[in-house]
Amino acid sequence: MDADVAVVGGGQAGLAMAYSLRADGLRVAVLEATNELGAAWRRRWDSLRLFTPARYSGLPGLPFPGPAEHHPSKDEVADYLYGYARRFELPVHLGARVERVQASCTGVGFEVYTSIRRWRVGQVVCATGPFQQPLTPPFAGGLKPAVVQVHSHDYRSPAQLPSDGITVVVGAGNAGAQIAAELAVAGHRVVVSGRDLPYVPERLWGRDLFWWLHRLRLLHAPTSSWRGRALRRRGEPVIGTDLRQLARRGRLRLASRTVAADGRRLVFADGRHVEVSAVVWATGYRNEYPWLRLPALNERGQPVHTHGMSIVPGLYFLGLPWQSQRASALLDGVGRDATRLARRIVARTRLIE
Repeated sequence: MDADVAVVGGGQAGLAMAYSLRADGLRVAVLEATNELGAAWRRRWDSLRLFTPARYSGLPGLPFPGPAEHHPSKDEVADYLYGYARRFELPVHLGARVERVQASCTGVGFEVYTSIRRWRVGQVVCATGPFQQPLTPPFAGGLKPAVVQVHSHDYRSPAQLPSDGITVVVGAGNAGAQIAAELAVAGHRVVVSGRDLPYVPERLWGRDLFWWLHRLRLLHAPTSSWRGRALRRRGEPVIGTDLRQLARRGRLRLASRTVAADGRRLVFADGRHVEVSAVVWATGYRNEYPWLRLPALNERGQPVHTHGMSIVPGLYFLGLPWQSQRASALLDGVGRDATRLARRIVARTRLIE
């Protein structure tokens, strides 16, 4: 074997996994497609900051630097991940894009083919995270080429979009709300289209929101607990950006869901429509695993797992929303999941040795 475990992805999930596995003496190879650690964070929009303060943004073994209440920028997160890998000398292989993962022809372990080389490993962790393939609705193609379209994945600043005419931000979740507010402040005429989601301020009664979530045992509420089930039913709130208040102040307009596009026109679920100059699709992502040649996905192409343990023995997933708890896709939560998953991987390694 070239390594005990191959970790696909060198973001926060992959690095936390590598740290946890190496602490138990396993040989690990972290396979990162890009040529720079933290690249996924650096390419997010310029003004992006974490909702979670620094005290809840560290990975195992290394607290996030700076004041506990500070909300790190996206570049600070990228710098932290780079420093984390260097601090613990994690075996990250940059530019190693995974092209195929399959069962070993020997019947033991897996073969991982990358753009650099083939790896023979005992176990595999898919740590590519929840933000893989930007998702836009099929009807987006109905807009004329003159309409500027950008997904939130590729949005950087208001300068990307025309200042004349109307910009519609499709998607009223956290990303859409932040981008819409930034565009409105920059003087753009903005319409936000989407479901009316609950709003939560970043601070409550003098404390950061995540301090309360931690104190009330909601931040790490297990997926299967009554707290976890209740939180999932309610959906993710919009944190810190009150779209309804901005609308009352005349800074932007709110609209129902976008259901169709034709020429320069977007049509909303209530039958209304608007002529647009630009559209920001804050419509989320879908997970894609075209390189995974194993029976580990359901009919929708999503992982079948229990708290990250796949139905394929020796294959694991890490960094998925609600993988085992409320914070599974956050920095602090992914570290906790990595620690727990590492115990399973170590136990199986010793069993098959």
